[in-house]
Amino acid sequence: MAAEIFPNKKPSNGNPNSIQQYHQQNLNNNNTIPSPHWRGLYSTIRERNAVMFNNDLMADVHFMVGPPGGTERIPGHKYVLAVGSSVFHAMFYGELAEDNDEIRIPDVEPAAFLAMLKYMYCDEIDLAADTVLATLYAAKKYIVPHLARACVNFLETSLSAKNACVLLSQSCLFEEPDLTQRCWEVIEAQAELALKSEGFCDIDFQTFESILNRETLNAKEIVVFEAALNWAEAECHRQELPPTIENKRKVLGKALYLIRIPAMALDEFADGAAQSGVLTVNETNDIFLWYTAAKKPDLEFVSKPRNGLVPLRCHRFQSCAYRSNQWRYRGRCDSIQFAVDKRVFIAGFGLYGSSCGSAEYSAKIELKRQGVILGQNLSKYFSDGSSNTFPVWFEYPVQIEPDTFYTASVVLDGNELSYFGQEGMTEVQCGKVTVQFQCSSDSTNGTGVQGGQIPELIFYA
Repeated sequence: MAAEIFPNKKPSNGNPNSIQQYHQQNLNNNNTIPSPHWRGLYSTIRERNAVMFNNDLMADVHFMVGPPGGTERIPGHKYVLAVGSSVFHAMFYGELAEDNDEIRIPDVEPAAFLAMLKYMYCDEIDLAADTVLATLYAAKKYIVPHLARACVNFLETSLSAKNACVLLSQSCLFEEPDLTQRCWEVIEAQAELALKSEGFCDIDFQTFESILNRETLNAKEIVVFEAALNWAEAECHRQELPPTIENKRKVLGKALYLIRIPAMALDEFADGAAQSGVLTVNETNDIFLWYTAAKKPDLEFVSKPRNGLVPLRCHRFQSCAYRSNQWRYRGRCDSIQFAVDKRVFIAGFGLYGSSCGSAEYSAKIELKRQGVILGQNLSKYFSDGSSNTFPVWFEYPVQIEPDTFYTASVVLDGNELSYFGQEGMTEVQCGKVTVQFQCSSDSTNGTGVQGGQIPELIFYA
C-alpha cells in the first residue's frame, strides 16, 4: 500500500503537509488520526470517508486476514462495509448476524482484502498484476460486482501467451465465460508460446486435458508432446513423487492419448516421442507400423492432425502493376502503419514477387509498436513471376491490441523489379475485423497507403 488514496486530487482546504501526513497515516495499518480537527481538512464526504480506510479510528470490527503465519489485522467499519457488500450486510445486520469484534478470514490475501476495502471506502480501484487474481477472489466471495468486473477487465488487458493457460484455469474457477473465451483465443493463436510458458506447467489436470483436447490448437504435435512431459514433471513434484518416467506416465493418465503422436512427422516421432520412454514398447512399435505399413494397426492415439486456425488475409490494394523502372530493392525499407478494432494475432505478411519471371527473395520482416520491436524474422520466399502475393511468416504470431497503430516493415533483397500495389485503401473490412492504414515514416522505398509493397496482413482473429 505505497500509493496515496487520491494521488491526482488534493483536498481543497487545509495545510498541504498536514493533509499529506493524514493520507500516509491512513495507508499504515492500525494507525489513527490524532487531530480532532481532521474533518476540516476535507471538503467532501467522499474524502472524509476515505480517511477511515484501514484506520482504527471509530473501527467497530477487525479482520484477521490471511493464512497462519501471514495474518494481518485490518480494521473496518460495519456501516461502510455493509453498504458496499451484501455479504457484509448479512454478516453484521442480517437475521443470523453475530456480534463478533474480530473475524478471521484465512482464505483471502491481506493485499487483496485491502484492495477491496479501498474500493468500498474510497471508490477507487487499485489493481496490481501480482494480486489481481486474489482480489477477484475476494470480490467474488463478498459479492462486489463492479470490482470483480474491473479485475476481469484488467486480466483481459494483460492477457498474453505467458499467462493465458493459468488465467484459463482461473477463469473457469471464477465462472467468467468472457475471460475464458479471451484465454482460448490467445492459446489457440499462440499455442506454441503458451505451451512453452512456465504457466502451462502450473495448471490443474482438467485445464491440461481441455488444452490437449483442443481441435483448433495452432501447434506442432511434437511441441504439444514436449509441453505435456514438462507438465507431468511439475505434477510429480506437486504430488511429491520422484519425476521418473513411470511417474510421469502415471500422472498423465488417459490424457497421454489426447496427444496426436501419429500426426507428428516421422523424424519428430523417431527422434522425440519414440525415445522419451513414456510410450510402451508395443505403443512405439504400433506407431512405427502406422507410419510405414500398408495395413495400419489400431491405435489409442488420435491419428488425424488438428485443424488448427485458418488465417485471414487482409488485402489493402485494389490492383497491382509493374513497370520497367519499379519496384526496386536496394536495402531500403518498405513500411506501413495499421490499426485494428479487435485483438488479432499477426502471423505474417503477404508480399509481391518478381515481375521478371521466377525469382527468390530474402525478406526481413518486422512488427513494431511505438518503436519497440514485437516480432521479426528473416526468411526466403520463391515467387513464380505471377502477380500473386507470397506469405512470409513470423516465428510466432504476434498479439495486436485494438485501437493502437503498429508498424509493419520489410527489407527485401533479390530481383530488383517486382509487382507493386495500386489504389490503396485507408480502411479494409476483413471478416469481423476493421483494419485502418496510414503512412509510416520508416518507409524509405516508397511504400505508402496508396501504393507499394506489403499488400497483405496475415492474421488470426
